[in-house]
Order: sequence, then C-alpha cells, then structure tokens
Amino acid sequence: MGESPAHGHPYLKYMMMNRRSAIKLIGTAIPTLFLSRFTSAYTYLGKVPFDPNWRSLERYSVPRWFRDAKFGIWAHWGPQCQPEYGDWYARGMYQEGSDQYLYHVKKYGHPSVFGFKDVIHEWKAEKWDPEALMDLYQAAGAQYFMALANHHDNLDLFHSSHHRWNSVNVGPKKDIVRGWEQAAKKRGLKFGVSVHAAHAWTWYETAQRADKQGNYAGVAYDGKLRKEDGKGKWWAGYDPQELYAQDHAPSLDSTDDHTIHRQWHWDVASGVSIPTDAYCTNFKARTLELMDNYRPDMVYFDDTVLPLWPISNVGLEIAAQYYNKSMQANKGKVEVVINGKILDEQQRKCLVWDIERGQSNSIEPQPWQTCTCIGSWHYDRRIYDNNSYKSAKTVIHMLIDVVSKNGNLLLSVPLRGDGSIDDKAKAVVQGIGDWMSRYSEAIMGSRPWHIFGEGPALEDAPALSVQGFNEGKGKALTGEDLRFTTKGNILYVFIMGRPEKNVLTIKSLGKGAPNTKAVRTVQALGYTHRLTYRQLTDVLEIELPDGLIQNEIATVLKIS
Repeated sequence: MGESPAHGHPYLKYMMMNRRSAIKLIGTAIPTLFLSRFTSAYTYLGKVPFDPNWRSLERYSVPRWFRDAKFGIWAHWGPQCQPEYGDWYARGMYQEGSDQYLYHVKKYGHPSVFGFKDVIHEWKAEKWDPEALMDLYQAAGAQYFMALANHHDNLDLFHSSHHRWNSVNVGPKKDIVRGWEQAAKKRGLKFGVSVHAAHAWTWYETAQRADKQGNYAGVAYDGKLRKEDGKGKWWAGYDPQELYAQDHAPSLDSTDDHTIHRQWHWDVASGVSIPTDAYCTNFKARTLELMDNYRPDMVYFDDTVLPLWPISNVGLEIAAQYYNKSMQANKGKVEVVINGKILDEQQRKCLVWDIERGQSNSIEPQPWQTCTCIGSWHYDRRIYDNNSYKSAKTVIHMLIDVVSKNGNLLLSVPLRGDGSIDDKAKAVVQGIGDWMSRYSEAIMGSRPWHIFGEGPALEDAPALSVQGFNEGKGKALTGEDLRFTTKGNILYVFIMGRPEKNVLTIKSLGKGAPNTKAVRTVQALGYTHRLTYRQLTDVLEIELPDGLIQNEIATVLKIS
C-alpha cells in the first residue's frame, strides 16, 4: 500500500499545523492555488473552516432543519432491482450454489457469459416517474428524500466525468439523481444522496471466481474481463475492470462468503485487500463531483465511519470540503448533514450517527438517524408475493420511538426494476400518510422530553449490536406503552395502540415525579373536546371517552 494522502501530501501537512506557523510559510513553499484556499479560511465571517481531521470536524453542529424533519423516504433503487431477487444481487449472483446464483443462471445464463454488467444493460427504468413518486412521499409526511447515487455494484446513477459506468451512458441512459433532485426540491423537500461505492473493491471479489462443479467448472466469471474483450459486444469501448475493480489479488479467505463482514472496517490485520491510491482518489473525485453538481443537503455513507477510513484520508477530505462549501454558501453556517455508521463518541460530534435496521435504547445527546426498509434494500418479488412488507403500524411505531429518543427515521420504500411502486408498498406509504395527516404535529419539529417513554416494552428492550440490527427483536409496543415528545411547554403523549382500560395512567406525570409541572389542559389531536384528568402525587389519570381511540396504531394526547 502507498502512503495515504494524510501522510504523503506536504501541503496537507501544512494545513494540519498551527496556523501561525503555517502563515510563515506563505510565499515560500506553498503554491498560489493552495495559498488562495488557505487564506479563504478568513472569509467565513471570521469562522475558521474545517480541516480533514476529527478534532476540526468536532466543531460541526447539526442543522436545525434535520432536527425538525424527523422523517425521510429513501429510494434505494438501482440496477440490482432489475432481477427483483433481493439485496446484494450483484455479489450473490457470483456465489456458486446460492439462491441468487441459481436464479441468475436460470433467468439470464451463466455469469461467465451474462454478468452483472449485462444486468445493467437490461435495466431501462422505463416506468420511473419521480414526480408522481415524490407526490406520494410528500403526502406521507416525508420532510426529506434520499436517492441512491451508487451502490456497491459501482454504477454511478448520475452523470459522472470520472466514471464511465454511469446511468447516463449505460442502462437506462438517464440521469437518475438529477430526476430525483428536481422532483424533491420542487416540493420543498430536503434532498440527500447515498454513496456506497467505496466497497466495490472487495464486495465484487466474487466476480473473480469460477464454478468448481458442472459444465462451467474452471471457467472464469466476467469479473476477469478487460476492455479488449469487448470487441463486437454491446459494451465495446468500456472496461469491465473499471466497473468490477477486480484487477487485484483477492482478500484473505475471500472464497468464504462471510469474510467480507469482518473485513468491512478496512482493518489491515483482517487480511482485507487494500485499494490502490488511484482507486481512493477516483472515489473522492466522483463523490465531490456528485456533491458539487447536485447540491445535496445530506450525504449518507454506507461505511464504517467514512469511506475508506482509516486506510485513506479521502473520507475526511470529502467531509471537510462539503462542510466548508456549505459555510461559504450559508454565511458561515453549515446546513448539510453527513451520515456515518459505527461512530465513537468523538465521531458522533462530527457526523450524524446512522443505525441500520435498529434503534438506540436511550435519548441520545446528539441527533441521530435509523435507516430501515419495508422490505429488502433492493426489490425482492418474493417479499411482495408473501405479503411480508412492514405494515404502516410497524413503521409508525418505529418512527415514534426513534423521535422520542432524539432521532430521525429514514425509510426505504422498494421500487421495482422498471421504477414503478407496487400496490402493496404504495398502500403502506398511504397508510403512513393517513396517520401523519392527523398526528404529525407531535412529530415534526419536536424534541425529546427528559424520558422517552414508559410501559412494559421497556423491560425487554433489545441490545444494540454493531451498526444496528436490533429491529423487531424487542417486545411489541401496545396500548400500555407510551412515548413522549415536546414542543416548548407542550408535552405530547403517544398511546401506542388501543389501551385495555378507559382510564390512562401516566406515572411520569404524577405531581411527585421528577421534572413534572402542573397539568393545565389535556386534549387529543383530532378530537374536539378537552379530556378530564386528575393529577395525583404518583400518577396522572386521564379519562379516555368512547370514540377517542380511532385506530390501532397510536393516539396522541397534547398536554399543556
């Protein structure tokens, strides 16, 4: 491995030095271009710009818009949705004997003949209507929208001058990110992009393999093809190695399909294959071009901490530049968000922590986000056929729980390969919208109370593991469970289902409970009459009249 940019670039070293010492070097060793960038530090209304290191990034403050938004919808949609056979298809189709491999051979042919590049060629997105979809998402109460910019399959879904394998050149021959961006911003939604391509280097290693059995035993899959092999093919002039990034020795134990998970953190000791400096530099160029040309309010990195960290400094360089450009555009304020996973205490001050398919068990001091999907991250027709989508109730319960703990929910809604939404997924989104149309006041712009809730489900809260994945492992929330949010002097109480009794008791609002004030009024959102209550020393009792509980999802009380 060559030196990372953090250690090998002399001008970056100057930036890391004490500023007075660095200024003494001006005019001697620092080129004019670098000098202009360095002195721009003093153009942000006296505020010092961010440098690509953790101590500098600690000065980041989460913008208010993200704290207020609470709910976003994500189109985790790309060419891996075309087979409609689940997540990580472009990796699984090269794993001999796996269900995706067997499906691929039956549907398309052997991966030595018909590889994932050819799946990309079949993906036309012919029914994709971002305007209609964004209307649906906005009606569901989403305050921000996230578009997949690229996945581990390494196809950029935007016009890229640094990567020929992009959706404008191949596949649908459409600028997918531009279509999403225009539709979201037209409706006043904040716009985000998710970037996953840093891991293509190791993720695609299965494409280097060959079958061990059968008629194709020993025949290499198409991950070994090169540009010169494309003569007379649809991909003539394109280099498969630019897509698959497999012109390298595989990682230690790469033939074990599970090894990738323990090597995800780029831990050299794990035997992971280390990307070249050229690969890291190209990833940085692609990502910065995406940020510059599409102006996202939010960037989600599907990486431990930041892309290629800690083997390369490019992730920190991307973050610092993104924040600095936002400062320049917003009179010294940073109005953008970066999501990172598996963050330590310091890193959670620098980025917004994202928990995948799970949630925290406490009120977090910093705003955070959970990301989940109603089905598979990439479209899976089997989930549709088996009626296995999350229900609107499940999603709303998750949203309420997350918001009560100072978090946001980013919900992926699967789209079919052609870009359309199926009827069952659409019904889930509409069900979320029906509930939000009545109760969103208690969600949007809210803040946590001093505790997030009470009830029997607290006794069986599942532990948070690694980057998440505790979703659905705890006790289901019922009408005996409560969650709380606040706005000023208003406390919102979520009754998480239909209670068994017509008198609701809230221990946290008894006169003797900590941080409790005298209750003045109790109302229910969407209900015209005030409710009768008694605030005793150890409990607040609220009468629930017939007709108040109008759904099985959650009812919201407004207490002042």
